[in-house]
Amino acid sequence: MAARFLSERNLKFLLYDVFDVVALTQYGYYKEYDGKTFDMVLKAAMDLAEGLLWPIFQEMDKSPPEWVNDQIKVHPSVEKFLEKCGEGGWIGAGMPFEWGGQQLPQMITQVCTFIFAAANYSASVYPGLTSGAAHLILSFGKEELKKTYLPKMLSGKWQGTMALTEPEAGSSLSDITTEAEPTDHGYYKIRGQKIFISAGDHDAVENVVHLMLAKIQGAPAGVKGISLFVVPKKRLDEKGQWVPNDVVTSGIFHKLGYRGCPIAQLSIGDSDDCQGYLVGNPNQGLLHMFQMMNEARIEVGVGATAIASAAYYAALDYSKKRLQGRKLSTKDPTLPQVPIIEHPDVKRMLLFQRSITEGSLALLIQCGKYADLAGILTGEEKEKNELLLDLLTPVAKSYPAEMGLLSISAGLQCLGGSGYCDDYPLEQHYRDARIHPIHEGTTGIHGLDLLGRKVIMGHGKAYQLFLEEVQGTLQEAKKFEELESYVQKLTQSLDTLKKVTTHLVNVGKKGTPELFLADATLYLEFFGIFCVAWQWLAQASVVVKALRNDPDGAEGYFYKGKFFAFRYFFEYELPKLEGLAKRLMNSDGLTVDIKPDFFSD
Repeated sequence: MAARFLSERNLKFLLYDVFDVVALTQYGYYKEYDGKTFDMVLKAAMDLAEGLLWPIFQEMDKSPPEWVNDQIKVHPSVEKFLEKCGEGGWIGAGMPFEWGGQQLPQMITQVCTFIFAAANYSASVYPGLTSGAAHLILSFGKEELKKTYLPKMLSGKWQGTMALTEPEAGSSLSDITTEAEPTDHGYYKIRGQKIFISAGDHDAVENVVHLMLAKIQGAPAGVKGISLFVVPKKRLDEKGQWVPNDVVTSGIFHKLGYRGCPIAQLSIGDSDDCQGYLVGNPNQGLLHMFQMMNEARIEVGVGATAIASAAYYAALDYSKKRLQGRKLSTKDPTLPQVPIIEHPDVKRMLLFQRSITEGSLALLIQCGKYADLAGILTGEEKEKNELLLDLLTPVAKSYPAEMGLLSISAGLQCLGGSGYCDDYPLEQHYRDARIHPIHEGTTGIHGLDLLGRKVIMGHGKAYQLFLEEVQGTLQEAKKFEELESYVQKLTQSLDTLKKVTTHLVNVGKKGTPELFLADATLYLEFFGIFCVAWQWLAQASVVVKALRNDPDGAEGYFYKGKFFAFRYFFEYELPKLEGLAKRLMNSDGLTVDIKPDFFSD
């Protein structure tokens, strides 16, 4: 039976039947694992989610962090959760054994993150941020930095963050003004301000380690002059004592949702005594930081999908229990009312939620597979998987972020007026999820990234590799006569994708960048729908094989429900490409030509 916030059966279906995560264990890097140990990891994640995170989900929202005497105080369970994450190896789950990590495939770690986030998104962010920051130090830091920071971070005793955003530099990181002054003592003096720093300060840890972008004095203008630094809240002094590092919390943001994790404003170096330690090479900080940013973007997609999953199961549970009205074919008002799940429109909303959630999760695990293969393969195969991951990252972040909101909204609608009240979790899920189209790059930024960079990079090499991946899925689906009409639908959509992409790329070659990228966000939406349809067809091939064996009971219900969700996506969501294609083929520059003054009253 499905858990309250996710389907364990679906997780195993995707990991084992669709993506064959166990096949990774043939490679030396993952030879310590097998399907049984993966199951044990998933069970441990579920136990932690159900035992600790889910019970405080609403409580953390109702008792958000407080800023008291320049210190942010968080829910007391955060410290316990981070301790458990340290003890269980969750923070270093994907890191190498030699640094205290668990060396698990990203497909598995992503699913574990999904489990935590579905139970309690705000809580799940704390270890995720530390993991990303620690991986950045491992990848680019000197040995001394690794030895000083990684053990404490992986133990859960120190928090890690990514400190990018400034009051006048959000998405435009080329405009950051935080300054790094070189010294003769092996460190830089850091001065500036950072805002919107998730877990940027709190009392559940002994120290907070910021991976911070700043510009060394005299560095080139723009992104070419950005460097990366470790800037801890507390630093080691000459006597080996941990002392304040002139990083002061100057404020806390009060948010619509995602309230269990604090978002801090930091003042750095106000007393000219903040030390920062260079990570990697000078003026290559943004290039280094992209590792953590891209990992975080995938995690945003995972978090958005996880919240949508929790909302779906809440709506499903309510729809099975709530009695209201009678079937449309029933005229006798004396007959008993039926559960609202009997009504076609409620079924439609539930199918919408399931198709979005399970399609998004499949796309994210696909990205995890590309990441895993890129890490263990060499040569052309390594490059292929890196390019595919690079191309799909903006889609895997933005599609779940945007469509997850609509999915949760549909879940809220199933509950009617009750969904709008805090007696049920739907309203909190809706508020928690609203951050996802904003943080780690807005949807508009990712549209520009996909069309303006990823599709055309290397003369379209990543895009061509993606088309080959889709063709492989189509060839597999052609083996099943039950999928014949759906193969035709996706083939037609693939032709439309090629046509639209060719048109836009030609506009880019002939026209101004503004005209080329004016509707990049719509192209991202278009691409996202197509990608999720591709993933549903891949799932459908596995489902049809299973249904041919005529499974009964819960297994039969699972596969039949899967097939209906697949059909729903192809019949209700995939047709939306036609309207988007019509707009994208009309590069009339409407939004380019309108003048700011025309928006006045």
